[in-house]
Amino acid sequence: MCLAVPMKVAKIEGDFAVVELGRVRQRANIQMLNNLKIGDYILIHAGFGIQKVDKKEADKTREFLIKIGRE
Repeated sequence: MCLAVPMKVAKIEGDFAVVELGRVRQRANIQMLNNLKIGDYILIHAGFGIQKVDKKEADKTREFLIKIGRE
């Protein structure tokens, strides 16, 4: 099973972006995505941005991950 985590784009540096989830920041390859802007939400899997998602969907997924992390 694979897990992709929704993260917010904080900075764009060519083919890479700095993405964040809470206090976690990491660099991710964004070559597979077009027309990204700072503030967009993307799914990150194994260091790659694989899909753009809207904020509502990202929030819902993050809430679920927090919930299962507490169980």
